[in-house]
Order: sequence, then C-alpha cells, then structure tokens
Amino acid sequence: MKKHGKRYNKSLEKCDAAKMYKLSEAVEFIKGLDKAKFDESVDLAFNLGVDVKQSDQMVRGTVTLPHGTGKSVKVCVFARDANLLSDATKAGAEYAGADDLIEKVKGGWIDFDVVVATPDMMKDLSKLGKVLGPKGLMPSPKAGTVTQDIGRTVKEVKKGKIEYKVDKGANVHVAIGKLSFDAAKLTENGIAVIEAVVKARPSSVKGVYIKKCVVSSTMGPGLKVDLHEHTATV
Repeated sequence: MKKHGKRYNKSLEKCDAAKMYKLSEAVEFIKGLDKAKFDESVDLAFNLGVDVKQSDQMVRGTVTLPHGTGKSVKVCVFARDANLLSDATKAGAEYAGADDLIEKVKGGWIDFDVVVATPDMMKDLSKLGKVLGPKGLMPSPKAGTVTQDIGRTVKEVKKGKIEYKVDKGANVHVAIGKLSFDAAKLTENGIAVIEAVVKARPSSVKGVYIKKCVVSSTMGPGLKVDLHEHTATV
C-alpha cells in the first residue's frame, strides 16, 4: 500500500470521504488545502461501466478546455507539402517536417508533447509505432491529429485541445488545469470534460455509464464529484 506524507494525511483529514461534492465546491475545497512546492495539476478521474474488451465500448475523444491546460505544449507536425509546413509554423508548431523528423525520432528524439500529421504521412509514421505508441504520441483520426487542416489543428492544440481515452481498467484521467488557476476557470474546464465524456457514451453500454468521478490535485486526496449537477444521464 502506498504511504502518503504528513501534508497529504492532514489534507485527507479535512475531507469527507462519504460526501458527493459539486464540482465547483470540490475545486474550491482543493484550492484551500495545503499546497506542494510546485504548481500542481488538477485532475478528473472517471471509472466507467464499460467493457474495454469490446471494441464498440472504447471511450475516446477530444475536448477543448476553455481556459487551456496551464502548460506549454510542444507540437510536432509531419507533412510533405511546403504550404502545410508553413501553416504549421505560423500556427505555432515547434517542429515541422517529414523524413528529417522521422529519422530523428528513429534515433530516440521525442522532444514534443503532441504529434499532428497529414494522412499521406501515416504509412511512414507507422514505422515509428514502437517509439510513439508507448508514449501515446501516435496521431489518429479519432483524436483529430491526422488531418489536412494542419494550421487549425495546431492552433486548437495550443489553445487547450486535449485527448482522453479509457484505459485497461475502464478509467479515464484528464488534467483540467493547474492549481494556480482561478476556481471558476478550473470548474469550467472540468465541466467541458464531463460533458465530453458523457457525450462519448457508447450506445452498447447498458446500466450505469459513469460509476465514479473524482477530482484531485497532483499531491492531494480525491473528492467524489456529483455529476447530476451537469447531466441527468450518467
């Protein structure tokens, strides 16, 4: 069992483990707890009533956080068209290229957080599966990162568009901002994520879809979130 420090245990004592908090209330509560020496992330975690072994129950999508993630995102674009490469650079991509970047990645270089690629590049990028795949960096149509509209996509990623995906334990984890954010901004980001996850409910799922939702800071305890404030169907 993981052992927690004095600060965590002190914060835990202030929490009501049985209480269902409104998201706005939970965020305010978390911001009032003792803080770490760095700007912690605030995360939403969902436990879903899906069978991840069934391909039609995989929950995955993207959502744009109204107030961004609070961290700088490095974008790497793979394209051959000179105009698209120019669009990528103008939109703020740190890296843009084709074969030159592929060779760098083959050598172990991964100095970026998000990969955006044109459809014609996917055959070449498939060769990088063992490098990009484990890091969750392989672009995909479902995530909106395989596209011809390079400029728009890069801008969206820079502004706070993120991807979420259910894991093997039927959980979804999403960072909704930094603890230094205003409570209202964290709440609005959180609501956007909740609405996106609810909307992504597979039609084949029966019964309870979202079994549990918890919000926490990186180093703090989790608080149960009452989702009925935001949706009647979970």
